Parts: sequence; structure tokens; C-alpha cells
Amino acid sequence: MSRDDILQAMKERLNDFAGFGYRVAFDMGDEGIVAVDGAQNPPSLEEEAGEPACTIRLSADNMEKLMTGGLNPMMAYTLGKLKIEGSMGVAMKVASLLEE
Repeated sequence: MSRDDILQAMKERLNDFAGFGYRVAFDMGDEGIVAVDGAQNPPSLEEEAGEPACTIRLSADNMEKLMTGGLNPMMAYTLGKLKIEGSMGVAMKVASLLEE
């Protein structure tokens, strides 16, 4: 899945973030950053992090796996496949939104 594919998949799931109340950034290293602003209604998708409540750092491959259910968020965190900066509580809420 390319960066464009990930952006499209995130766009399709933006409604899941309605009423979420937080801004979250997904930092995929060389593939760039994708930020979801669930604090506004309707939620928006941006390519700049701004000041997120939480930043989740992972590879684009692991982002794809996370979004398709091929990677358990808690297991990925435990194994170091993703790193969290900021609110762990927000990260856990994001994980529940992304799981299929």
C-alpha cells in the first residue's frame, strides 16, 4: 500500500473520528505524516501534524497492517513496531477506531 493508498483509506474512515475530540498524527518516517483532526466537525485529514494530542510513529507497511487488522496495536507497541508520543489514552482510543 502506497502513501496515497493510506491517505485514501484514512479519508474513507474519517467519519469514524467524528466526535473523537483529539488531533492525532501518524508519522510514517520517510513516507511523511498524516494527521487526523477529530476535534473539529467534520473531522479532517491533513499532511501536517500541528500540535496533536498523540503522535504514533510506525512504518507505512505497519500502518497498512494496522488499518487492515493484520497488526494488533497493543502487540505492535509491545514489540516496538510503533511508538507513541503524547497521550497513551488517546492512542488507545485511536487503536480501537482503526481496528476492523
